Amino acid sequence: MAAFGAELVEIHRWLRQELADVREDVERYLDNRGGRPRELKAHCMAFCAALNKHHTGEDAGAFPLLAREFPELRPLLTKMEEDHHLVTGLLQQFERVLSGITADSNAAEVKRIRGELDGLTAILDSHFSFEERTIVTALNSLPTGHHSTTELFGLDAHGQG
Repeated sequence: MAAFGAELVEIHRWLRQELADVREDVERYLDNRGGRPRELKAHCMAFCAALNKHHTGEDAGAFPLLAREFPELRPLLTKMEEDHHLVTGLLQQFERVLSGITADSNAAEVKRIRGELDGLTAILDSHFSFEERTIVTALNSLPTGHHSTTELFGLDAHGQG
């Protein structure tokens, strides 16, 4: 079994790829190169649900365990939980913007959709990198026999949970 820090990096890698796939689908649709609004929305909703599940898993699993084992990480873990709330708001905003997408979306709507996606991508990249820099070493030092990856992170490295 892989160390938990390495598992977190793999989960983030999977989420980054899923977000890149969503972005590609959005761009393809907005550039009239294919896709249907319903399919696009379903893909985006699946990504948002997976990300929320991951953050909920961290908040309930990994972070309390790390706070007990490494009290010096508590301020950073609090910051990460705050980031999760920020990301939840961004996901809700992205879902609202995307819910209005139609085949007839005008240039302003297209720009807004791209802007929301750009903002979400930037925040997530920063957030994932922050977690990886600050807690991977501590996670890797935890014994692997007492908890599962999904208990700590809500998902595994393949998005299953």
